[in-house]
Amino acid sequence: MLVFALAGSTYGEFETIYGLIPIFVALSIALGYDALVGMCMSGMAVAVGFASATTNPFTIGIAQTFGDLPMFSGLAYRWIIFAVFYLVAVLLVMRYALKVKKDPTKSVLYGMDYSAFQVERSDDIQFTIRHKILMLGMVVTVGTIVFGSLKLGWYINEMSAVFIISGILSSLVAKKGPEAICKDLITALSEMTVAMIVVGLSRAILVIMQNGVIIDTVIHGMNSLMDGLPAWATAEMMLVVQNIINFFIPSGSGQAAAIMPIMIPLADLSEVNRQIAVLAYQFGDGFSNLLWPTASCTIMCGIAKIPMGKWYRFFLPIFAVFFVLQFIFIFIAVQINYS
Repeated sequence: MLVFALAGSTYGEFETIYGLIPIFVALSIALGYDALVGMCMSGMAVAVGFASATTNPFTIGIAQTFGDLPMFSGLAYRWIIFAVFYLVAVLLVMRYALKVKKDPTKSVLYGMDYSAFQVERSDDIQFTIRHKILMLGMVVTVGTIVFGSLKLGWYINEMSAVFIISGILSSLVAKKGPEAICKDLITALSEMTVAMIVVGLSRAILVIMQNGVIIDTVIHGMNSLMDGLPAWATAEMMLVVQNIINFFIPSGSGQAAAIMPIMIPLADLSEVNRQIAVLAYQFGDGFSNLLWPTASCTIMCGIAKIPMGKWYRFFLPIFAVFFVLQFIFIFIAVQINYS
């Protein structure tokens, strides 16, 4: 969780994690936990890091540019925020994981079929040179994707191609024939069909709201609620508004471009430091990615085969804790004139 949280917080890792979620779900089940723990180890960890960003260029970088602030300024306070949110996330996940380990019937997913993620466990299986090469190949795959996304501007298409190539090469190392490779590829693609449909439907909602100019009306109405409030209340209302707006604009960079030109002047009029406006945007854009059905959680749940209802049953109490922490950090930022 620490590795993925740091990746999300520093260089903006997010979509790349989708391809790794099945691996961590399988690992979690093999260790005696459930799919939720596997998703938290990967997807939730990177989302928490992305939300409690330190040098995330896709959120902090763009928002501070709109606010005419020095790039990545205010870093010390954001590192404190990252440490608190990471530790809270780990404690809450470990608490649930230990409960499931002790009594599998306590799992939110108890009774569901996850045989597709189960791996063979046997004391007779030797950890051979071939296994080590395959594991090294996975490390190289992730490293290639990280390098490509940072230095070469890669996105979903290029990352997907790397995963497919890696899968084919791994099959060759495992001495599988062409027929077995094709069968594995078809099985893997079919497992992603549900996630593809979920993504398409969630994006359809956004298309309707954009073409109907509904988003603009919502943003204007929400910002009008903040007129005349004291500084601390304006900052807290910014946080609430940003969380709601993330339902309509789940893209971090897109939301920054749409909302920061409104929030920055509003912060100036309310005598709220611009850095606090950026912080409210950062929180609102980030943590609700694990909440709204138009955001990333639907994709992650589709990949991990976790019903949305069961995800909400697990995550809503955690989100409540996160939301209280967001309120506290925004209030402290106003009191210390965070700049």
